[in-house]
Amino acid sequence: MKGIILAGGSGTRLHPLTKVVSKQLLPIYDKPMIYYPLSVLMLANIREILIISTPRDLPSFKELFADGADLGLKISYAIQEKPEGIAQAFIIGEEFIGNDDVSLILGDNIFYGAGFSKILAESIHKVEVSKKAVIFGYYVDDPERYGVVEFNQAGEVLSIIEKPKDPKSNYAIVGLYFYPNKVVQAAKKINPSDRGELEITTINELFLGEKEIDVQLLGRGFAWLDTGTHESLNEATEFIAAIEKRTSLKVGCLEEISLSKKWIRREEMLENIKGLKGIYYDYVRKL
Repeated sequence: MKGIILAGGSGTRLHPLTKVVSKQLLPIYDKPMIYYPLSVLMLANIREILIISTPRDLPSFKELFADGADLGLKISYAIQEKPEGIAQAFIIGEEFIGNDDVSLILGDNIFYGAGFSKILAESIHKVEVSKKAVIFGYYVDDPERYGVVEFNQAGEVLSIIEKPKDPKSNYAIVGLYFYPNKVVQAAKKINPSDRGELEITTINELFLGEKEIDVQLLGRGFAWLDTGTHESLNEATEFIAAIEKRTSLKVGCLEEISLSKKWIRREEMLENIKGLKGIYYDYVRKL
């Protein structure tokens, strides 16, 4: 399976912070925001990754990660000329995806919870074996801001509605998706919504209509942070800082994941970070 990080958009809700820098490069405590979604793909054992961003911001991501070899990854890059919906990522990434299944994660989403790696592995297995899509739901107080999933009494998915005026549940669809390869052709067939975007909810509705989608609920013990506003950006920073100080462990430490999976050797890692300073690299040296 291959992975895509969608890190485009203009981040207008975060102006003036994002007038000259990508939202996904803003700091969440001690590391850039994009470290967190990248760490999710790495925890899912996905090593071939495409970062999609704007013409202005893509060079910054290339400077940050290069080809990904320092992390045991193979990172590619693609331009999104203008934001035309989340589902556009599959069209932009068609050549990168090839004949593989694919995971898509939004560059401003942060996930934290025990046992997350197991859930990711189970999701990939379901896609590869059953050819079903797997998306994730999370309980929120303001579901009208999100795509919302409706269940029947047996827990089966009845509908997925984008920003409903009368939400049928409080479970929002979060920015992490696993799809079989046919999602590429599905994205090429759908029409833009009233707001002119290729909606990921439309993709999910297509899979639902064919009974080829499962919704994995992230319950108690999990945190999902959508860092699209100044308030949520600050909350995410405070959350990560508190977790790391309490546990003395890093969240979203890419080098730590690579080392644990033996994608890079200790000697290589130490050479890669030689001369780099700060609390993040002090932590990496102690691994």
